Amino acid sequence: MKHLLSLEAISGTDMRLILDRVAGFKRDRATHARPLTGQTWALIFSKSSTRTRVSFEVGLRELGAQVLFLNAGDIQLGRGEPIKDTARVLGRMIHGAVIRTFAQSDVEDFATYAKIPTVNALTDDEHPCQILTDIFTYEELRGEPITGKTVTFVGDAACNVPVSWIWAAARLGFTLRLAAPRAYWPAEAIVKRAAAGGAMPWSGYHEAQVVERLEIGSGMLELLTDLNLAARQADLLYTDVWVSMGKEAESAQRLTDLAGYQINADLVKLAKRGALVMHCLPAYRGKEIDEATFEAHADTIFTQAENRLHTQKAIVDWMVG
Repeated sequence: MKHLLSLEAISGTDMRLILDRVAGFKRDRATHARPLTGQTWALIFSKSSTRTRVSFEVGLRELGAQVLFLNAGDIQLGRGEPIKDTARVLGRMIHGAVIRTFAQSDVEDFATYAKIPTVNALTDDEHPCQILTDIFTYEELRGEPITGKTVTFVGDAACNVPVSWIWAAARLGFTLRLAAPRAYWPAEAIVKRAAAGGAMPWSGYHEAQVVERLEIGSGMLELLTDLNLAARQADLLYTDVWVSMGKEAESAQRLTDLAGYQINADLVKLAKRGALVMHCLPAYRGKEIDEATFEAHADTIFTQAENRLHTQKAIVDWMVG
């Protein structure tokens, strides 16, 4: 039985098997196979969502499934029932689950106890569906693999999106640059696990470091505090909100710390000519990206959003195939 619980947990071969399915689901949306016909899948959400809920609900229906949306506050999970008990109940009644929640352990425990295909639709640790979508979008718009390219992420480099980018770079062989204040670099334990797949040992962060470059699997990871250096000759500039869900109490400090780590016209000029600009949305203009730059690249950003539907259908097809 296959799950998508994290990008760390799957191989580059499996990532490529998923990515190679997406174009067909997008092209043949009205006529493709419906492998979930006769099945019922549940969306179990503890975190609010627009794109994730709609794309999964529509996608599962287009694959033939009936869909239940279960807000954690509306079921016993919201009243303290252990996730393993909820999983053992639902596993006897439904055929698959998509979970958007806080703790990575909840998704993993659900998959273990429910014994049905389970998708991580976002946790505090990873956002695997988003990054697979982003890679497909890059390859669709550029007509070439992401392998060997340079992706620059700007902003909070410790959150779930850049962490998932780390594992994608390690598996698919591209360079990932994370541009952030030193306090917003990924947790050292994550970088150590990624570096374990490279040829050279990594000794860990040092307090005075402002740049770090290391091998991760077949890719490279560069951690920088210098935003302009990170953007130079990048093939893709990418950002996300500065204040992720669950971090609202830190808003004032985060806005101060991350001020200046913004994608704008001056930064785009440092990237390769024609570099793509992406944002996983929602976007807060004037913070992580300015209004003019967002609108100049809106077609790419909303193609990226649309591609969540097609990529997630490919993920589920890979899981049940």
